[in-house]
Amino acid sequence: MGKIFKRKLYSRLLEWKRVQDGKTAILIEGARRVGKSTLVEQFARNEYESYIFIDFNEASNEVKSLFSDLMNKDYIFLQLQAIYNVVLKERKSVIIFDEVQNCPLARQAIKYLVKDGRYDYIETGSLISIKKNTKNITLPSEEERVTLFPMDYEEFRWAIGDEASVPLLRTFYEKRLPLNKAHRDKMRDFRLYMLIGGMPQAVNTYLETNNFSMVDLAKRGIIQIYLDDFQKLDPTGRLETLFKEIPSQLSQTSNRFKPYSILGDVEEDKLLELLKDLEDSKTTLFSYHSNEPNVGMSLTKDISKYKIFCADTGLFITLAFWDKDVTENIIYQKLLNDKLSTNMGYVYENMIAQMLASSGNKLFYYTWPKDATHNYEIDFLLSRGAKLWPIEVKSSGYNSHTSLDKFCEKYSSIIDRRYLIITKDLKKDEQTLLLPVYMTPFL
Repeated sequence: MGKIFKRKLYSRLLEWKRVQDGKTAILIEGARRVGKSTLVEQFARNEYESYIFIDFNEASNEVKSLFSDLMNKDYIFLQLQAIYNVVLKERKSVIIFDEVQNCPLARQAIKYLVKDGRYDYIETGSLISIKKNTKNITLPSEEERVTLFPMDYEEFRWAIGDEASVPLLRTFYEKRLPLNKAHRDKMRDFRLYMLIGGMPQAVNTYLETNNFSMVDLAKRGIIQIYLDDFQKLDPTGRLETLFKEIPSQLSQTSNRFKPYSILGDVEEDKLLELLKDLEDSKTTLFSYHSNEPNVGMSLTKDISKYKIFCADTGLFITLAFWDKDVTENIIYQKLLNDKLSTNMGYVYENMIAQMLASSGNKLFYYTWPKDATHNYEIDFLLSRGAKLWPIEVKSSGYNSHTSLDKFCEKYSSIIDRRYLIITKDLKKDEQTLLLPVYMTPFL
């Protein structure tokens, strides 16, 4: 059993418990191994007098069959208490449905259990929207849904015993001050997070062993679980192929993910289904092309033009070196010290996608022709109020930010602030704020 890490979603659960007081259930979605079960069990232990934790990955048929007939709820609750050897107390206990996608009837039962009102209900699930997990059941409207992402940068710093760094960085950001001498150390701290990532198991392995090869093995184990899941969803292997190709597609500096170049001939309906499953697995983040940059970008997104990122950059780095059985410590050390010669731009782009998504932003980008063979590109567009914040990411030479300048000319009426995210210290360049990558979460 590894360490239990402090997660920000805990306070969201507290708010749900206080405000809803049993009127809704809460469903925590997220990729496998992101820490859902640990979080909800810790919450149940701390905030209730007793709880029943039903893991539908291993629950008996006897437990699952209880949810097929809801006429006699007293019987259901008595059976659960006897099987799990727990006494439930009215309005002081919670029942957890862990990996609820493996028992669709239990998820459907939430409507009636919430209405009954005796206990609170928390569900967790991965692959929760996948068609086969929702077929033939009525989804409960009495269900709030939240997403648990991999640990963000602040949660990672907490895990390694540092509560001070991120609030300090926020102060520098708000005052628009460079860090000067401290910047190098902060970049090194940040690259450590990029390499390990935010999967609790990988962070725990780092804390226990301080050995990057061991961390890499832990990450490979997690990726293997994802690949096995994809294999079950799509025995042709196309889904896992799409996932494994994310790093190479991003490294090609193309302005979109090209599924046909990976899969060859595939029917459009089948491709859409595969991509939907990939997105629903929460192991990836999709950034869609906005055809008409404006505040309602969801309305003008082009679902045929997208980029795919890994939801966790630590896993992304392991996936980039997947052709080896293990990524040696030496590669990690070079990456950590910024000495590896590979173009790291695409790794930083993945990292920024991850940070923006975990701060609650939907991901959009924009490209338009420069000449017959080249495009301008804005890596990320954030909508803020009635305005846009365009973001360009540069991991190296950034004396020019032509795409950003041209975009701001083209759409001057709707631009509020503009950012260039860089690996150097904070500085202002006329209207553009050059922001060190570790300040991205404050946007």
